[in-house]
Formats: sequence, C-alpha cells, structure tokens
Amino acid sequence: MKPFLLILSAPTGAGKTTIARALEGARVETVGFSVSATTRPPRATERDGVDYLFLAPEEFERRRAANEFLEWAEYGGHRYGTLSAEVDRILATGRHVLLDIDVQGARKIRERRDDAVMVFILPPSVDALLERLRDRGTDAAADLRRRLERAVHELEAIGDYDYIVVNEERNLAIQEVAAILDAESVRRERRDDMVEEARSLGEALRKVAASMPVSGGGS
Repeated sequence: MKPFLLILSAPTGAGKTTIARALEGARVETVGFSVSATTRPPRATERDGVDYLFLAPEEFERRRAANEFLEWAEYGGHRYGTLSAEVDRILATGRHVLLDIDVQGARKIRERRDDAVMVFILPPSVDALLERLRDRGTDAAADLRRRLERAVHELEAIGDYDYIVVNEERNLAIQEVAAILDAESVRRERRDDMVEEARSLGEALRKVAASMPVSGGGS
C-alpha cells in the first residue's frame, strides 16, 4: 500500500486541528502528523516540535531560500510552512501524512504532488463558528475580524477539495475523515501489491482450468 498525504483545511475555528490530532491518536501505526514550521512565538500551552516547529525568522528564511519547504505563506506578520523533510520522514515509515494547513498551502502542495487527498472541514453554521472563536479567547476584536475575513476567502476554495465534512458533532466528523482515509487507502492505484496478487491468482486459475477436461456438447 502506498502512503499518501491527507490534507485538512478549514476556516479558523472549524475544528480541523482537533480532528487531525484525534485521528493521529487513533491511528498512530498508520498515520503521522506533519508538524508545521512557523516564525510565530509559541503560546503558553504550545510545545516546540509538537504544536509547531518554532523557527527564528532568519532560520525560516534560510530554509525557504534553500527550497526546503513544500509550501509556505505569511499571515499576520508571521510565516508558516510545511517542511519537505517532515513529510518525507513520515512517508519513509510507511505511514500516511496528515497535514493541517490552509487553502493556500493545500493548493501549492497539490500542484507539486499527485498523492495529496484534500478534505475541507466546514462549521455547521456562522453562529457555531463565532462561538468557537470567542471561546478560544486568544484574539482581540480586530484579530477576530481579520480571521473572519480570511474565512470568507477560504470558503471560496472549497471547490478545489475532494471531500467535505461538516464538523457539527466532533466524534462523527472524526469518523467521517477516518472513513475517507480508509477508502483512499484501498484505491487501486495505491495497491500495487494487490494488482500483482490478482495477476498471480489469475495465472493459478488458468492452470487449474487448463487441467480440467473440456466439456462435450450435448446432442
């Protein structure tokens, strides 16, 4: 089975990170979470290498100039990006790569790789999205407005995605994304081993059939 990239995108507050982390926890043997790099300072509860790879602006720029990012973008004065080495590290273990990135980054990855499956997470309503953002309590009013304006832009990209999941009930949304992962895992183009198995089976059946007597026609 060929591992692939599963991209989750959503407007801020729609719950994609929660879904991604839950799926990673439930599928540790088959899924690896790609930790994004950022120049943003860590929040009090964030851990380097777990929530983000926190890089100094100079280090981020050095890696960008060296073409080490699969995708990168700038928001709110800070840079964010996916390191190619992080993706390759997970793929080398035979696991699928789970990416929690925005629509701009998702579009760049799809342009560069043909093994990306893209899932858009929708909030159930405007009120639900606003409630989740306000419950976080990390944004000033001006920042909240900026996030909402960005959400409008992100929603316009939904046509680029392969699947849409509405995150009205978290556990159900997690199950739906897990079902997408399972379905994509058994696509024919990802199962070269089974294609060869089918050929071997066909050859064995041909030999069995050839050893059987030919039935005669009745009169």
